[in-house]
Amino acid sequence: MVVILVVDDSATDRTRIAGLLSRMDGYEVITASGGAEAKDIVAATAIDLVLTDLQMPEVDGLELVRDIRLHHADVPVVLMTGTGSEEIAVQAMKAGAANYVNKTAGPQWLRENIERVLASQGEIQSHKELLKSLCRDDYEFQLDNDRSLMASTARFLRQAAQSTGLCAASDLPRLGIAMEEALLNACLHGNLELDSALREGDGDQFNEMALERSARQPWMDRRVTVRASISPMQFKVEITDDGPGFDPSCLPDPTDPENLLKPHGRGIMMMRLFLDEVHWNERGNRVTMIKNVQPS
Repeated sequence: MVVILVVDDSATDRTRIAGLLSRMDGYEVITASGGAEAKDIVAATAIDLVLTDLQMPEVDGLELVRDIRLHHADVPVVLMTGTGSEEIAVQAMKAGAANYVNKTAGPQWLRENIERVLASQGEIQSHKELLKSLCRDDYEFQLDNDRSLMASTARFLRQAAQSTGLCAASDLPRLGIAMEEALLNACLHGNLELDSALREGDGDQFNEMALERSARQPWMDRRVTVRASISPMQFKVEITDDGPGFDPSCLPDPTDPENLLKPHGRGIMMMRLFLDEVHWNERGNRVTMIKNVQPS
C-alpha cells in the first residue's frame, strides 16, 4: 500500500483531493492542514509521497519542499498549483519538487502524474546496487510511437545516470521525469503532430487521436531516435523525431503565470528546470539535454 500525505490548509480542497485518492486502488491517504503538521508527520511516519498545496500560512509549500529535501530526500514531493501560486511553484520545482499538477486536475491526470513519480522513486531504490558498477556507456535507440516505450526509455536512462553517481539521489526522479517529458514531446507532438491544447478538459480527444495516428500514414512510420552518453561527469541525451519540426524561438515561456497551469509547455519547463542545458537544432526536431556533475 502506497502512503500519500495530502497537505492543504483548505479543508474543502484537502477533503476533495484525499477523497479522490482514497477511491483509487493501492493508496492509503493521510492529511495535514499545513506545512508544520506535515513536517511532523513525515518525521514520524513512513510516507511514500507528499502531495502539497503551495500557498499556506506559516510553513508554505516551498518551505516544506526544502525541508523534506534536506531531511527526507527519499520522499518525493508533488505540488498542487493554482491561480496565484505560479511564482512560488517555479521556486519549489527548483528547490526539489518532483512534479506538479493543477489543483483542479481530474482523477486520471492526478493519478498519472503521481504514479510516474512513484515508479521513478521505487526503481531508483531497487536498481541502486545492480547498476553501481557502470561508469560510462553510450546508447542509441529507435523507438516506435508508443508512450509506454517512452516511459521505459526514460527509466532506463535515469537508472544509467544513477549508476554513475552523477547527481544526488533526490534529483534522479526529476531527471527521469524530464527525460520522459522530452520523449513524449518527440513522440506525441513531433511525430504524431498532436496539439497540446487537446489535453485540456478530460484529454479523451488527445488520447483517441494519438492511437489513431499511430496506426496511419504518414505518422506510423516515424520513429524517435535517442542517443545518450552517460558518465560520472556528464549526462547528455539527444532526442530526434521524424516530424516536421518547429521554431524553438516561438516557444511560450512555461513559467509565465498565464501558461503555468496549462497542459502545454509543462514538459519544456521540467526539462529546463532539471537540466543544465536544453537546446534545439535549427529545424526544431532534435533536442539536446545535458546535466553536468554537481560540485561537491
